[in-house]
Amino acid sequence: MLARVRALIKQADPEVVEEWKWRGVPVWSHAGIICTGETYKSVVKLTFAKGAALEDSSGLFNASLEGSTRRAIDIHEGDKIDEKALKALIRAAAALNTSASSNARPARSAKKPKRP
Repeated sequence: MLARVRALIKQADPEVVEEWKWRGVPVWSHAGIICTGETYKSVVKLTFAKGAALEDSSGLFNASLEGSTRRAIDIHEGDKIDEKALKALIRAAAALNTSASSNARPARSAKKPKRP
């Protein structure tokens, strides 16, 4: 299941970067973390770092709904993945990250020392 999800994420955002962190948890990023993919005995959990800020008109989010920032999708063995909706969610998360980074304030330049 995780291999299928990995392929869908890459299809949705060819510029996504996949890293393995925190004792083997895959993390997908594009101008910031999009989501992580934890694997458990009976479920693959995709946790979206800024999921609460994403429009989920297809109702994919079914876990971690009580938080103010993250949202997750629990995918059980045998579940059918709504590929179109998942790809749209990945693209929306990447767009949110890139818009947030482009709206970030530029770093201040160092102040010049005063002359005596």
